[in-house]
This record gives sequence, C-alpha cells and structure tokens, in this order.
Amino acid sequence: MAHTNKEKSFITDATGVPTIKEQLLEVLTFCFLIVPGLAFSFVAGPAVKENFLLGVSGFVLSDLALVTLVLFFLWHNGENLSRVGWIPKGFVKEIIIGALLFFPMIYVMSFVQSWLQSAGLSFPKGHVPSFLKPIGTTQQIVMTFLIVVVAVSEETIFRGYLILRLKAVTGSATVAVVISSIIFSLGHGYEGLGGAVTVGIMGAYFALIYLWRRSLIAPITMHFMQDFIAIVVVSAMANK
Repeated sequence: MAHTNKEKSFITDATGVPTIKEQLLEVLTFCFLIVPGLAFSFVAGPAVKENFLLGVSGFVLSDLALVTLVLFFLWHNGENLSRVGWIPKGFVKEIIIGALLFFPMIYVMSFVQSWLQSAGLSFPKGHVPSFLKPIGTTQQIVMTFLIVVVAVSEETIFRGYLILRLKAVTGSATVAVVISSIIFSLGHGYEGLGGAVTVGIMGAYFALIYLWRRSLIAPITMHFMQDFIAIVVVSAMANK
C-alpha cells in the first residue's frame, strides 16, 4: 500500500491533477509521436497526393490514433473530458458563437494570405491540393463526414490537449498557444510554406477562442466551416 501511495504521488498532486514532471514527460512523448508524422506532409509522396481516398484516409487515421492516445493519457491520469474542453453545457450557443466568429476570421485571413504571397511564400495552385478535391456526390459526402471527424479530432488534440499540457509545463498560456499552433501548422506542409504559416495563425485564433470560451465547440464549428467551404464547396463550384 505504501508503494502505491508513493507511485500515485508522482502521477498526481494533492488535488488529483498530474504533477508538472508527469505532464512534461507525457507531452514530450506525445510530441515525439506526432511531430515527425506531421512534418512528413512537406515531403508526402506523389502516390498520396494523387489519390483521394488514400490521401484523406491518412489524415483521418492519424488524427483518430492521436485522439485515442489523448484519451489514454486522460484515463491514466484520472482526468475527465472537461479538462480538454469537452463541456456539453451551452452546446447550441457555442455553435452559434463559432459560426459568427468564423466570418471575421476569414476576412482577416484573406489579408494574411495576400501579405504572405507578396512576401514570396509558396502556396499550391488553388490553395487546395488535388488529392483533397472531392469529385462527384459520393466523394463530397465522404469528405464532409471526414471533415467532421478531422475538426473534432484536431481541436481535441491541438487546442484541448496540447494547450492544457503546454500551459502546465511552461506556466504560460501565450507560450502554449504559440507552440501548439506551430505544431498544428506542421501537418499542412502540403499547402506550401505560405499555407502552413496561414494555418498556424488560424490555429492561434482557434486557441484564443478556446481559452476565452473554455469549450471546444466554437473552435470545432469554425474548423469545420473553414474546411467544408475550402474543400467541399469550392470543389463543387469548380466542377460545375
């Protein structure tokens, strides 16, 4: 029994929250698993880039694997889902707030993209790579479903979990937002350097909304709207 108590004191402090040492080891393990795969998007092979199902499946499976890892960490530490922003209270209100905040974000990001292009940073033609462009109704339905999965997964990973741990180990919400946004941008190397920087800034915006609302629902809504319009709607209009 004494050994169990000693072991438990390393995992949690007196309030039942994981110690700084435990959270640091946890987030380093998480980053070791996630960063190499995300950075690989900068050099993704042509086979992935030309195949719709192969390309999107890779993204979704990677995100689901990381969410599973996050859930394991939470279970291991005896933490509930509210620690990573999953708070059901005010669900509809948060969706409305996210939808309303999406439009000023798009307005600002259009200027950011223009500035980055004028600075010489690269963007793929049309800003969306060919393997992410659904063709036909079936692919559009599949892509819409996958966008929901990605929005939920990535906000849980990059805003909910990473900000929670990085804020704890650095003692700064600002540093947590910056680091999590940089890591988030690494997974978008296929969009060119300009696209990756744009995504990083967008991720910081999502993070600020998350810290303000203390819920992932608004950022998930914004994330979904961004991907749905950029991928499904734009592709549907282009194919007419």
